[in-house]
This record gives sequence, structure tokens and C-alpha cells, in this order.
Amino acid sequence: MNIITLTINPALDKSAKVDGLVPDQKLQCHSIGYQPGGGGINVSRVLNRLNEQTRCIFTSGGDTGKNLNELLLKEGINPETMSVKAWTRENLSIVDTKTNFQYRFGMPSHGLQDVELVELKSVLDKCLSNGDMLVLSGSLPPNVATDYYATLIQYVSNKNIRIVIDTSGPALAEALKEKVFLVKPNQKELAQWAGKEFLSSMEQEAFALDRVKSGNATYVVVSLGARGAFMASKDGIVYQSTPSVSVKSTIGAGDSMVAGLIYGIKNDFLVKDILKWGVVCGVATTMNEGTNLASKSHIDNVLKMMNVA
Repeated sequence: MNIITLTINPALDKSAKVDGLVPDQKLQCHSIGYQPGGGGINVSRVLNRLNEQTRCIFTSGGDTGKNLNELLLKEGINPETMSVKAWTRENLSIVDTKTNFQYRFGMPSHGLQDVELVELKSVLDKCLSNGDMLVLSGSLPPNVATDYYATLIQYVSNKNIRIVIDTSGPALAEALKEKVFLVKPNQKELAQWAGKEFLSSMEQEAFALDRVKSGNATYVVVSLGARGAFMASKDGIVYQSTPSVSVKSTIGAGDSMVAGLIYGIKNDFLVKDILKWGVVCGVATTMNEGTNLASKSHIDNVLKMMNVA
């Protein structure tokens, strides 16, 4: 099984610190960092640290796209870029060292042209084979139809592809009208999927199991924030709590969790261990500052904490 990650709306993530965030003054930034960003890209980066190879596909435009590509090459990932006219967007996160508060600024994409969206389908068609796993992760550019992920799922449906979907809002709602292999909603997104504003714990379990039994998804993993997560599968419901760690940043934690889940699935782990690896990778990422993702040493440390607990 090959793992292909697709990032339609990647970003060059920049991070910095300031010693006191105050208005109307020129603030001196320090501790500058640059990281590749975007859902599928982050999934590939964490899997690479677990020695799992992926085909990392993303749209790339302008100098920011080139910089993003170079950063991935330095990490030992050989990405496959699809050139687009619009420059790859940038995001910025700032930590105020006096309060330790983090401020995140997401910049909008300039969008993709219709011909580029059609070309993406052709790119997927060439690289996907029966039994592969396709990870559709991250936001869509603002000018792209909210059902674009859904159309991609339909487009590859004749190839028996395992679809992992991790997005939000209308794009997630549209994608979940199709059959998927793995989806990782939070509690609010699960309720929206059920057409409700709120679900109790029992209702969450029942609805997630219903989605599995109906064939809508093979795995439904519901993120519970600091309390961990639960997974619904044909084997029922399993929970995994999180160990107590010092959280420095939550950027990329969800993507890292998806990577851990895929790692467990790729290695034929038991359901409870698939979920454990998802939580481990998510927690390990929160131990890093700024836009840094889980390191192998942090993953190993969190795994030891959870095995002792």
C-alpha cells in the first residue's frame, strides 16, 4: 500500500518571538523559524520521521513554493510539486515571551485556476493504484468549490483507494457524503455531521458506530482535545487518554495525529494501538514550539509515558 498525501492549499509557515506584544510600536522579533505547512505535507513529514515513505504532492507557486520545496528536501522528503500561477501563501505565528501566549495569523491563498484543478485530477490518476491510501488533508483555497474533495473521492472511486479525509467546515461536510476510509472530526464536527448542535458522550459513540456500520467510514476517530480521543470501528469503541505534558504549541497536532493513525494502520496494529499511535504523535507535536512537528525523540518519550500509565 502506497501512501499519497495531497495538499491543495499549502503554506510556508513562519514563526517568531517578541518580548511583549504592544500596539503602535515597532517590535523586534527573534527566534525566527521557517517550516513547510499544510495538512498533507505535515502528515508526510511526521510519517517520514517514523520511517514511512509517502508520495507528498502539493501545489507550488512563486518563491514561497520553492522555499517550501527546499525545506522538505532538507528533511529527506522528495516532494512532487504541481506548478501553479499563484504564489504559495505564508502563515505567521508569534509567541509573546512575557505571557507565553501564541498568536496565529493565517494568510489567504490567491486561489487556483480551473485548468489547474483539472490537472490535479490527472496527477492523481497517474500516481494512484488499487489499494493505495490517499490523504486529502487541509483547507481549500477560497475560490475552490467546497465539494472539490468530494469530486476527487468520486474521481478515484473506481480504483479501490483508501480515502483519509481531514479538513473542516463545508469541505468536510461535502466530503462525508462520500464513502471514506478514515475521518477525524472533533466533537463539534461530529455533531454537525449528525445534523445536531451538540451530542452527548453516548450519542457521539452511537453516531460514530452508525457511520461505520452504514459503510460511510471504516474508522471514525473523534478528537476530544486534552482528554484524548475515541475510535469507532467494526470492533466497537476504544478510548485513549493523553499523558500530562507541557504544551508549547498546538499547530500541526491534528495532522500529526492523522500521521500516527496511518502509521498504525500501515503496520497492521490492533485498533487500540492504532488510536494510541495517533494520540502519541498528536501529543508529541504539542511539546514543540511554533510550527515544529513531533520529533522522533518526543514520540518515543510520549509512547513510554503511555505504556507506563
